Amino acid sequence: MTPSNGPLGGSRRPARDRRGRGVRGPLAWPAVPAMTSRRQRFDDLVLDSAARLESTLGNRLDQVEFAVEDVPPADPAPWESGGVPLGRAFPAHGRTPARVVVYRRPVESRAESQRELSLIVQDIVVEQVAGLLGMSPEDLDPRYEE
Repeated sequence: MTPSNGPLGGSRRPARDRRGRGVRGPLAWPAVPAMTSRRQRFDDLVLDSAARLESTLGNRLDQVEFAVEDVPPADPAPWESGGVPLGRAFPAHGRTPARVVVYRRPVESRAESQRELSLIVQDIVVEQVAGLLGMSPEDLDPRYEE
């Protein structure tokens, strides 16, 4: 007697691919750093820098959005002369909140290590937020440009 594969009984074979190896799983689990992309790690650096400033400034950063873009737009602002901008601050306008944008690719090209990258990102975020608030970066963050 052979087992029935019908809906009323019998045993069912486990689902396998056509070569009989079974379903393949992910190469690394979500908790493993290999699963985070460079883009995600860079986003986390910007958010960490913003959180560090938020602990200092409190609710003054509630209306500021932080964003990451790969590259700056091709048309520079009139006040930007020479070089590629690493970040920009856009003041609030009407219902649009103030925004700080950090450009990932130019920043990554200037860093030689992960530590240097985090320091550059921190300096850029401090500079842009200081510009929005009308403060000097040194007053905003005592570790600016150490």
